[in-house]
Amino acid sequence: MKLLCLEHPAERYSRLQKQLTKLVHAYERSCISILILLHPVTALFSCKLGGCGILGVGIWLAVTQGNFATLSSSFPSLSAANLLIVTGTFVMIIGFVGCIGAIKENKCLLLSFFIMLLIVFLLELTVVILFFVYTDKIDKYAQQDLKKGLHLYGTDGNIGLTNAWSIIQTDFRCCGVSNYTDWFEVYNTTRVPDSCCLEFSENCGLHSPGTWWKAPCYEMVKVWLQENLLAVGIFGLCTALVQILGLTFAMTMYCQVVKADTYCA
Repeated sequence: MKLLCLEHPAERYSRLQKQLTKLVHAYERSCISILILLHPVTALFSCKLGGCGILGVGIWLAVTQGNFATLSSSFPSLSAANLLIVTGTFVMIIGFVGCIGAIKENKCLLLSFFIMLLIVFLLELTVVILFFVYTDKIDKYAQQDLKKGLHLYGTDGNIGLTNAWSIIQTDFRCCGVSNYTDWFEVYNTTRVPDSCCLEFSENCGLHSPGTWWKAPCYEMVKVWLQENLLAVGIFGLCTALVQILGLTFAMTMYCQVVKADTYCA
């Protein structure tokens, strides 16, 4: 007490200021510690585990359904398996960067995670907007491209496309893109694939049109998508919400690390 009374006011103020700075710095570190726990969980489950799941499904499709390829003649590599593998790998990389940046409190990695996730979010938003704006043009182009793909049905090197059309026509009970007559141009005669038949049998596609499915496959798939639109919408909203949370945690933690470093300096 005696030393405290003899202490110069300026020195006492300086000492108290240092103690306050230490307390603020400790508070900042405690906030960062909480964010370290929260952010890796968000990044891990939303990105890393999500990416692992997508990648796993893509690999499973590639291994078990290797012959099931794309229906498009313009984009032969645009299969469901390839899309899932590429998407899953990219998401895993983003999640890994976010997790390491959070655990190590690395500003560069945190900022990189934020920028990459922001780019993905903006790209997704742009694709959705363009899809709704140019729906009619996309419909027209898709039907034209699918009709071109019909001419590759049953040809050498296109077993994936052949299997894809066979599965779709059988499962959706449809025939052709816009009409079963689309196949007439492919075979140059009144004939359809056997997968168009009401009751499958060898060379049943040579029988009369009364034994074939009449519904257009393009419209049937569109109807199926519309019936499951709620599920697709919920999935899209959940994905966007998780991405927004990831962006928020990343930027918040980045700012906290910058402040903490400033106090340390």
